[in-house]
Amino acid sequence: MSNQQNGMPEEMQPWTELKLPDLLSSDAIRELHAAIESEWDSSRRSACQIAAGRALWKHAIHDPLAELFAGETYMRSIYEKIKKDRLNNAREISGVIVAVRTLWFDSKLEAALSSFGGGASQVVLLGAGMDTRPYRLSCLKESSVFEVDYAEVLQVKTNILEAAANSKDEHQHPIMTAKSVRRVAADLTEDDWLEKLRMSEFEPKENTVWVLEGILYYLTQTDAMKVLKSIADKCNLTHTVLLADFMNKQATTLSSSTFQFYSDWPDQLLPSLGFSGVKLSQIGDPDAHFGLLQDPQNLFNKLRNLPRSIQTHPDDGTPCCRLYLLQASGSPNQTIS
Repeated sequence: MSNQQNGMPEEMQPWTELKLPDLLSSDAIRELHAAIESEWDSSRRSACQIAAGRALWKHAIHDPLAELFAGETYMRSIYEKIKKDRLNNAREISGVIVAVRTLWFDSKLEAALSSFGGGASQVVLLGAGMDTRPYRLSCLKESSVFEVDYAEVLQVKTNILEAAANSKDEHQHPIMTAKSVRRVAADLTEDDWLEKLRMSEFEPKENTVWVLEGILYYLTQTDAMKVLKSIADKCNLTHTVLLADFMNKQATTLSSSTFQFYSDWPDQLLPSLGFSGVKLSQIGDPDAHFGLLQDPQNLFNKLRNLPRSIQTHPDDGTPCCRLYLLQASGSPNQTIS
């Protein structure tokens, strides 16, 4: 039975024909995305690619701003990849890893905020890119959100949001669901990013969730470890929750010029830095599939069934490229387990 026959709304049907919002073809948005293509490096542009993934998996993720942040180029290119995968009956459809990772972070963020038991809380999005959580997650209604990224990334993001707010189409108007949003221009490879965060009214002693989605592996080993240790140190001040994804060494070979930091055993690394309550998930695990990875023979399910110590797949000799999803916590009165 088709989705139409099931009465599913068109916007919730998987893989409808690509229809881009009119605002995406406006001069203002086109100029912003042209600048992104000509001026940003691959790590910065990846924010638009991720937004396109969220937009095209709209039957799983509600993100009305994703198309604007993605831009027409990435929307069309990823849509064509999805179309090709469907025609070829691929076991993994392009963008599924983005969809699952997004939903995992969403669910763990909501659970972390609930664990604080009410009261003031903060959420810090490191390497925020084109993240839209302050505009789509109701669980942030009592939270102050801080978006940390390069100045040029945050400026373009602000300009796109302003264009949407000024649009004649009210459906494109951003609606903030967080208590507040502050954008902090900072470089995580510099030593002053924490100070810049504090200068933006971040309260070090307030319960905080730190979200590091798709950022650590773009950093060097040294810089990534500094960032993680800085967050771990906050466990001595207040209830702190870390949500982050890690690549194993094999995964960084997918683009050795882009990906740098890795950890084959992040569930051992984090306790050594001072975190407790560490839990590791892989794409396809019970808390990390969301009904999007049903085929037991897809890549992610096959990897889950292999010991993590195995570096190459015994069936075809391909590298075992893994993405680990980690949650960890700490507080002044909590004993490290």
